[in-house]
Amino acid sequence: MQLLSLISFMDLNQWMVLLMFIVFIVMLFRGIPVAYALVGVSLVFIVLAQFVLDPAADAIQNYIEYDETRIEYRKMFANAGRFFGGVIQNPVLVALPMFIYMGLMLDQSGVAQRMMQSMQVLFGALRGGLALSVMLIGIILAASTGVVGASVVLLGVMGLPTMMKQDYSKTIATGTIAASGTLGILIPPSIMLVIMSDQLAISLGDLFMGALFPGLLLGGLYIVFIIVWGLLNPKAMPLPENREPVTMKIVLDVLISVIPPMFLILLVLGSIFFGYATPTEASGLGALGALTLALMNRRLNGKVFKDVMRQTMNTSGYIVGIFIAANFFAYVLRLYGGDEIIKNLVLGSFDNKYMVVVFILFIIFLLGFLLDWIEITLIIMPLMLPVVIGLDIPVDGYGVVDNPSVVWFAILVAVTLQTSFLTPPVGFSLFYLRGVCPPGVTLGHIYKGVIPFVLLQLFGLFIVFEFPWLVTWLPAIAYGN
Repeated sequence: MQLLSLISFMDLNQWMVLLMFIVFIVMLFRGIPVAYALVGVSLVFIVLAQFVLDPAADAIQNYIEYDETRIEYRKMFANAGRFFGGVIQNPVLVALPMFIYMGLMLDQSGVAQRMMQSMQVLFGALRGGLALSVMLIGIILAASTGVVGASVVLLGVMGLPTMMKQDYSKTIATGTIAASGTLGILIPPSIMLVIMSDQLAISLGDLFMGALFPGLLLGGLYIVFIIVWGLLNPKAMPLPENREPVTMKIVLDVLISVIPPMFLILLVLGSIFFGYATPTEASGLGALGALTLALMNRRLNGKVFKDVMRQTMNTSGYIVGIFIAANFFAYVLRLYGGDEIIKNLVLGSFDNKYMVVVFILFIIFLLGFLLDWIEITLIIMPLMLPVVIGLDIPVDGYGVVDNPSVVWFAILVAVTLQTSFLTPPVGFSLFYLRGVCPPGVTLGHIYKGVIPFVLLQLFGLFIVFEFPWLVTWLPAIAYGN
């Protein structure tokens, strides 16, 4: 007790906030599921608030000015419904299972397989043609599914055996597939942007429109890299021995194969862009459109429908479970004054407001090696929101975009989190791809293959940082009209 009297209550809070994060990371490394780790840590520290901090504060209240409202653990039990009702009844999050269903059903519709077959014939005569086919299909899938796992597995199953048969470098083949499949988390409709919209209290339409150019920018950088690498290192992407001449029939086959996913993209993003539907309503249109495509291609049956529904339920339940647990964790963190502590720490680190943003992005980049994008989005983003608002960075919203600096920051974080899918040890795209690799392709090949694409992601992040209009111009045009 004498020791506690020698330190201030704020100092004790700082230690408790730091200890919360350390215990959480340790539990993750012990293999404990994320939701259980978040809830477990929160329960432990809420007990500490009642039986340790409150008595300590009473003992030292003669030495410091103590704010009795700082620790309000009793209110947590009275507000338990907010952890469940606030998530389940959130209209924005209704779009989450719809977009997941759309992506999974499109995966079963056979649309991607047909695109791969036609594009391989069209680009097969070019050096790096197979890699370009995979990348273009990855961009189209990203704009019509938004489910990274499904895209990476689908591209790996369809593209990797063909690339290996043509003696492609294992590193360039695996890196291309992992990077192209990962675009689905950035190019709208993206489930990550849906969650960011809720956590940052900004328009989902602004995020969808704002992420389109940065997502296409990354895709364009990948394509340029593949072309240049093929010219500099032709042995990595050899030409096929029997090259078919490109005919009008082949071109028409490609155009016909691209029409269905483009229809779905227009149905979802077009309805949002032209103001015919909200993002939540557009998610329902997308789910119906994907179901229609599967039916038209005669790929829909009872088993497929049941499997897609089960996967949608499992994925949505996983995300919502973490959502509730993260809300619990964030609430307890605020009881310790963690949001104010982190805000003061970050703002006090640099005098330049842009360096503060760079510092935050660097921290998120490092966390991407250890945490999934869901944990980073749900835990870190709400803590950084007051910091970004406090910086008051002048980002042009053209008089239409609400909170343009927050929208810009959210897209910067989304681009940064692209790297979390490709960086070990928690790079989920790496493990999705490893699960469908043919014999002879190792995890080492995949690690080496993604390095240039991670560097391209960081270069794309720099471009978006330097030119905020890449984020704000399109939503301003969409909603300004």
